[in-house]
Amino acid sequence: MSDVHLAPRVHDATAGSARLLLLHTGVRDVVSFRGSFEAAPDLGAADDVVQSLVANLLDKGTRTRDRFEIAEALEGRGAQVSFYSDGLRMGFAGRALRDDLADVIAILAEQLRTPALDADEVQKAVVRAIAGVRRSLESTGSQASGALARRLYGPAHPNYALAPEAELQAVEAVTPEAVRQYHADHVGSDGLTIAFVGDVDPEAVEAAVAASLGDWPPHGRSPVFDAEAAPEPPGRTVVEMADRRNLDVRLGHAVDLRRDSDDFLAAFAGVFALGGNFSGRLMQTVRDEQGLTYGIGASLGGPSVRHDGHLRVNVTLSQENLDRGIAATRAEVEAFVDEGVGEEALAATRTTLAGQHVVALATTAGVAARLLVNAERGFDVGYLDRYPDLVQALTTDEVTAAVRRHLRPADLHETIAGTLPES
Repeated sequence: MSDVHLAPRVHDATAGSARLLLLHTGVRDVVSFRGSFEAAPDLGAADDVVQSLVANLLDKGTRTRDRFEIAEALEGRGAQVSFYSDGLRMGFAGRALRDDLADVIAILAEQLRTPALDADEVQKAVVRAIAGVRRSLESTGSQASGALARRLYGPAHPNYALAPEAELQAVEAVTPEAVRQYHADHVGSDGLTIAFVGDVDPEAVEAAVAASLGDWPPHGRSPVFDAEAAPEPPGRTVVEMADRRNLDVRLGHAVDLRRDSDDFLAAFAGVFALGGNFSGRLMQTVRDEQGLTYGIGASLGGPSVRHDGHLRVNVTLSQENLDRGIAATRAEVEAFVDEGVGEEALAATRTTLAGQHVVALATTAGVAARLLVNAERGFDVGYLDRYPDLVQALTTDEVTAAVRRHLRPADLHETIAGTLPES
């Protein structure tokens, strides 16, 4: 039986249109919180570019207080608040002393509802975003991953990655007016969910959220995105990069799998056994036995309850080992699917996955994050308690069947970033 017992202790409440998940723990005086809401971007119109900028600007002052006054108000209380963009949603995270929580929630509400979005700050955010794209041009890993995403998805899929040139154009085209309009049209209480964990007084938190966010109106929009992959025929993309003798390679294909699929956990465990950590098959063979790489792994990229994802195998190879390393990696993936998952490999995977789950719940911030993600997926709180037992109950037959159902070695795409060896 699992030692995780969250569900009986989580108080599920509402304040206005917000859903609150409240958990009192043994931590004294401190509360961590994490929340998100539906932003409803039109991904085909590259709304995610503007959305990311809006998220980065929410802590840069409000209509009544500049960024320095906001920072002083938070730092004077030893509190933290940050914001992020996450595909179809936007979110925030923070930490405050119990006695200051109502004041910090009020500051959070002010930042969400009435950000300044000054033209000077928008320009600074654009400059930072451009610098980030240019830094990614120097990363072989980033370029190989982006190339794979463009082979597997159309522009309106949440897992699609704009080509660097297109992303630069999109960022450079953003105006202060566009940022303000996006905030007006897409930042509201739709699907607002907040988890509070620590020295929580449920009644006080409910009252504070109701006072500051209870009348926050929804925007009422629906997201526009593609839920299914649209892969090209399997093939190779090379991103030539000068003076990069160590190359990053990505092998992958689209997977018709959602986070709430019946066999998701079995498929996830199977891919983890293939290359989730140092004990995975790819590390044991391509790295340790054959000595062809220092870094190799496999994962499921980007599946959610609302859209599918992909298998991704990543391997770093020298010029001398490029062809041999790719061939060896492909051979191991094929052999893994053919042979299935053995009991020893699955036992190690079960232990690791269950342990990772427990470790993620070791801090108030970690618990708040898990509660929020679980709620975003539409799962009941009890799933977090059941997860270790569900992992431990996986059988080799289940996992092997899921691996053979979803992994298709013949359909692997290949992307390479770096300096190719001379022919």
